[in-house]
Amino acid sequence: MAIGVDIEDIERFKGKSEEFLHRVFTDLELEYCLKFSKPESHLAARFCAKEAVVKALTALEISGISYNEIEVFHNENMCPNIRILKPLEKNIIFQLSVSHDRTKAVAFVTAEVQ
Repeated sequence: MAIGVDIEDIERFKGKSEEFLHRVFTDLELEYCLKFSKPESHLAARFCAKEAVVKALTALEISGISYNEIEVFHNENMCPNIRILKPLEKNIIFQLSVSHDRTKAVAFVTAEVQ
């Protein structure tokens, strides 16, 4: 098992270019985030989750995953989850917690090899 955590300033995600958004986020993530009046809070939280996933995967000696191959989605209970959009050599189960306030977003991830 491995863990990853990240915290970001929400301000960093205001007014980002379309190129940046599509390089980092999936279409599903953008659809979710851009429907809010302050999408930067949701973008920052998802970026934190992606960075936390990369840290956890690195601890498990898994590399070569780009940000747009990591997708944050909500399950049927509206809980955030992680999905890797490319095949991995190992089956990984993720647990994710994300939060944000007015200025900061944070994510904590556990990754367990099955």
